[in-house]
Amino acid sequence: MIAAASVTVPIMTGSWTTVLVAVLVFCLPLSAREASAALSDQASTQSDSFAGATAGNEREVQGVKLCWCPQGRFRMGSPSTEPERRPGEDQVEVTLSRGFWIGKYEVTQGQWKGVVGEFPGQFTAGEGEDFPVYTINFAEAGGFCRKLTESAHASGELPKQWEFRLPTEAQWEYACRAGTTTATAFGDKLSSTQANFQGKPYNGAQPGPSLKRTTRVGSYPANAWGLHDMHGNVFEWCRDWYHSKLPGGIDPDLYLAANTAAKGKDGSMSRVRRGGCWADEGWPCRSAFRLRFEPERRHDHIGFRVVAVCLKTPAS
Repeated sequence: MIAAASVTVPIMTGSWTTVLVAVLVFCLPLSAREASAALSDQASTQSDSFAGATAGNEREVQGVKLCWCPQGRFRMGSPSTEPERRPGEDQVEVTLSRGFWIGKYEVTQGQWKGVVGEFPGQFTAGEGEDFPVYTINFAEAGGFCRKLTESAHASGELPKQWEFRLPTEAQWEYACRAGTTTATAFGDKLSSTQANFQGKPYNGAQPGPSLKRTTRVGSYPANAWGLHDMHGNVFEWCRDWYHSKLPGGIDPDLYLAANTAAKGKDGSMSRVRRGGCWADEGWPCRSAFRLRFEPERRHDHIGFRVVAVCLKTPAS
């Protein structure tokens, strides 16, 4: 890389009068450190401009609509007084030091076809371009995220320091709550007029329809940050290995924590799924409810949504 500089050269006459005669422009090579710093500054500026400003800001990348979740602190899990809570929901304090983008909707069947290709199986619980994709195992969901990242990098829509992935369990609950501390993003009750589930509403809410299948994403009200179907429709994969206790602290991420993951009776380990689904009653749709699911399994009640996160640079 070359830097240009301008220098004014004085010439001394017999009377010692300084005459400005020229402006010399010359080039000096930047040092490796200077070049690296320049590139880092450029990438940092691009990443900063890609980030959102306030909760709920929206942008679209490769046809995927995203909402901004700012950095912040929250209490993850449920209080002991929450009706129908389950083991493994004991509350922990969590700090998310960086904001992130999360899918406004669950990944749809149309988006899956656009990124991955035709779905190899059959959709038995609702079919359509705007219906959530389901019967996807953990590795297949991760593969979608990688292909979406590659395509968005190639088009220039996603800065190189950012990537799509599945949310951590902490990111998922933080986004689901959207600043609330109640059992759901809509309060301490949940009706099937607010989310796609079947059967008994949660905590005395008014009954609503039971579709007994998935439905188009965005058919139910959004939470305060603009996210739809965080409660119900399909369960959503998270990237963490399932642990019997919630992870607290700063930016908890149990993606690689297989050694400490909870094991089933047969010794198997599971990833986390969140959000409840169309086949459940209202109580599993609570913000804090968490469930294990073996990563190789697939079912008509589990899909996913993506997050876009800024990766830490080697210098950070």
